[in-house]
Amino acid sequence: MKNISAIKILEEKSIQITVAKYPNIPSYAVPKTKYTDKTSNGLTKCVIHWIEYNGFQAERINSTGRQIDNTKIVTDVLGRTRTIGSKIWIKGTGQTGTADISATILGRSVKIEIKCKAKGDNYQSHGQMEYQKKIERSGGIYIIVRTFDDFYNWYLNFKREYNGR
Repeated sequence: MKNISAIKILEEKSIQITVAKYPNIPSYAVPKTKYTDKTSNGLTKCVIHWIEYNGFQAERINSTGRQIDNTKIVTDVLGRTRTIGSKIWIKGTGQTGTADISATILGRSVKIEIKCKAKGDNYQSHGQMEYQKKIERSGGIYIIVRTFDDFYNWYLNFKREYNGR
């Protein structure tokens, strides 16, 4: 049997969910959602959709701060316009090092850090390592996901262990 990728399984699951939601539309007429794990945004979308399609909760956590625009456009005596001032970033209110995705799967708190393999984003910051320790000390689950196949295999093993109790 040919090994099918996790992305293809996700695409098929997406069609099944859409057909169940709109039963009057035949499956061949359902537009196929394209998924990719080649970018951080694409991988994040894959993980969140898989969790939601399986009846669990997941949300993307935005931990960037807020930009304040102190620029002004001024006109000099010759009629030329210039932009003066600057834009600054202020720190967000979220916890330093917070994971990219917060989820609840089978009643367990799961924090998911996205490190896109294709982007070469392999290392956790110091803040992310500290955050991971806090989550694990308090009984939560923290995983680092580099490809959707990695996440899919983790999910299957997690579900198997949970059902084996």
